[in-house]
Amino acid sequence: MKFADLHLNPEVFEGIDAMGFDEATPVQEQVIPQALDKRDMIACAQTGTGKTAAYILPLLHHLTTKREQKIKALILAPTRELVMQIDQQFQGFAYFCGVESVGIYGGSDSGVWDQQRSAIESGANVLIASPGRLLSHLNLGYVKLDSLEYLILDEADKMLDMGFVDDIKRIITYLPKQRQTLMFSATMPPKIRQLASAILTNPVEINIAISKPAEGVRQTAYMAYDEQKNKLIATILKSKDLDSVIVFASTKSTVKTLVQDLRRAKIEARAIHSDLEQCDREAVMLDFRNRKFSVLVATDIVSRGIDIDNIGLVMNYDVPRDPEDYVHRVGRTARAKSTGEAITLINPKDVQRFAKIEKLIGYEIEKPALPEGFDAAPEYKPEAAERKQNRHFHRGGRNNRGGRNNNHGNRRRNGRPQGGNNGGKPQGGQQ
Repeated sequence: MKFADLHLNPEVFEGIDAMGFDEATPVQEQVIPQALDKRDMIACAQTGTGKTAAYILPLLHHLTTKREQKIKALILAPTRELVMQIDQQFQGFAYFCGVESVGIYGGSDSGVWDQQRSAIESGANVLIASPGRLLSHLNLGYVKLDSLEYLILDEADKMLDMGFVDDIKRIITYLPKQRQTLMFSATMPPKIRQLASAILTNPVEINIAISKPAEGVRQTAYMAYDEQKNKLIATILKSKDLDSVIVFASTKSTVKTLVQDLRRAKIEARAIHSDLEQCDREAVMLDFRNRKFSVLVATDIVSRGIDIDNIGLVMNYDVPRDPEDYVHRVGRTARAKSTGEAITLINPKDVQRFAKIEKLIGYEIEKPALPEGFDAAPEYKPEAAERKQNRHFHRGGRNNRGGRNNNHGNRRRNGRPQGGNNGGKPQGGQQ
């Protein structure tokens, strides 16, 4: 389907043309007509499918049809990076529409807060916000949402994983009950359906297949002990001529150590994690986009918040906890019908977890031997790992495992995402 077939306002078409868009993606083809009809919606679509434009374009159509100097729409997203990217894309599409947006996200710079407040009070039409920071503004009483007509939740599952569900529910109490609500989620667990049933009215449901990585991705996995991983990553990177690589790891300490080891190996690498100040994170992302360095090492928290085309290689230092998260990370490469590569490192403890990924995508992933010069690697035997876990379970491991879950639950109650690896949800939605 061409965008010209979607009956959008001329000003919106000008923005589409200026942004270089022509053909609608499957999610845009399904979402835009329903959104134009002002239907509530729950849409399941993975990263890289074009869902941001799928909700921005009909929203702009509605707002340019009836212009008012009031806050008419709210877009909620889990991280500051995603908020900024949505805002940038919105401004691109809205260039000819006379519709103004403002990004509301956390940070330690008091000037950012003042800029956000000024934009809110001066009549921005669309707020694009992280939940915690928006609540901080709402609590001071100058955010007027009584004229709001459109609510969009992007990466809803990620927001729930990060502990934002109570914040979202509080924000909704400020909104008119008569509104159009669109919810986008990469996965559809029961908790997302519960939230959808609470905030959506007779929604249309759209599902874009999420269980298979893009066809253009070459996927491989290496069995490796943790102490072999840093050297292995350096060896792999030196064997390839790539100017854009992302390595995802589960902890900040792993990210920091890996960057140090890569630099010692004369590989340009920089880190991004929640210990960095907002301005530093933005600078790292800008330099990476501009290819000023080749390897970005990031904590899992940004795995869905990076919107960069033509990434040549995505590496998973650890096997993702959720099989569907593997698909999302792999979706950072081979976007827009391009080709790319994804490599995952598997230690003995993660064998079963990786087997679940292979079950989800429906095929086995190639597992090459370690390069020359490495000691023997562990074996990939998911059946043996499952039997070992079952024996542990029946011998009383259930109590021990329950203890770990309780500790993990405490971390989650303190606001940290799964794994406790990103320093927790900062005050005011500063992720």
